[in-house]
Amino acid sequence: MPAEHVRVAGSLTDRRPSLTGTEIVDHLVPPRQFRGASIDNYQPDPDYPSQAEAVDAIREFVAAWQPARGGLFSRRKAPKTLPGIYLDGGFGVGKTHLLASLWHLAPGRKYFGTFIEYTALVGSLGYAQTVKMLRGSSFLAIDEFELDDPGDTRMMSRLLGELTASGTRIAATSNTPPNALGEGRFAAQDFLREIDALAGQFTTIRIDGLDYRRRDVEGHAVSVADDAALEQAIADLDGNATVDDFATVISYLGGVHPSRYAKLVDGLQAIGLRNVTVLDHQTDALRFVAFVDRLYDAQVRVVASGVPLDAVFAEDMLGGGYRKKYLRAISRLISLTSGAPE
Repeated sequence: MPAEHVRVAGSLTDRRPSLTGTEIVDHLVPPRQFRGASIDNYQPDPDYPSQAEAVDAIREFVAAWQPARGGLFSRRKAPKTLPGIYLDGGFGVGKTHLLASLWHLAPGRKYFGTFIEYTALVGSLGYAQTVKMLRGSSFLAIDEFELDDPGDTRMMSRLLGELTASGTRIAATSNTPPNALGEGRFAAQDFLREIDALAGQFTTIRIDGLDYRRRDVEGHAVSVADDAALEQAIADLDGNATVDDFATVISYLGGVHPSRYAKLVDGLQAIGLRNVTVLDHQTDALRFVAFVDRLYDAQVRVVASGVPLDAVFAEDMLGGGYRKKYLRAISRLISLTSGAPE
């Protein structure tokens, strides 16, 4: 595509994203790549029977929303199911796809968001107003339920307790907390422990499998040779793009709340990251993970020079308590730098 068709937005640091409570609520829908997600177009891997079993469990959960067949006097009733469902598994096995499928099937008023988006909503509106706004909804989907902040976890557990008591059904996935080194296999027990009194209201579904993002793409993030190649690659893309030094982006993310990262990348087709280096500070690395999640949600292409982005996290981080988050980010960066269609 000729460079003259490209509108370059400049630098990410020129963007000053802000979010009101109303704007957060408006964004409580599945990411765009999951707008067409359904149970029918989820493709279970035959090598992992738990994926087909998960689909069956999801259908049973959905059945509670559907009227019993056979007319008014039919003895057949919808199966009784718990009001909550928790999808436990490694990254790239389709948890978010199934979560979005549930959202699409839910009747009436419903919400889909990440843990960070819900806590940001409470921060913007206040707890009581958030409960008032969400109460009466048929369904609340929480992707990436964070277990590593005790205060936020307790607040969300309390919120979910109030909503389920008023009839709202809940579905969630979660991130592994610190010191739980498994790629999902410890998440269920930690999730249920942290939500405490609510645990008995959740059905846990285990989903095993390979990361679907790495089935059809090269196993490493794609890097360009130098800054000139990066600038040309960005110029060849259609749509808005930004180009920044990697260190500048990492520093800037420190001054933007993660709940605003989605708006930070809104409307971008691609971002360029010059001179990528290995991240050796955990705080910077975790912010970058949250940023990558929002890039992936918006399907923003990433063009980078320097250290390949699948090697951006220091080795000691990959062996630490946030291993699952880093591996998920690596998986997404491989996809976003490859340009492979979703």
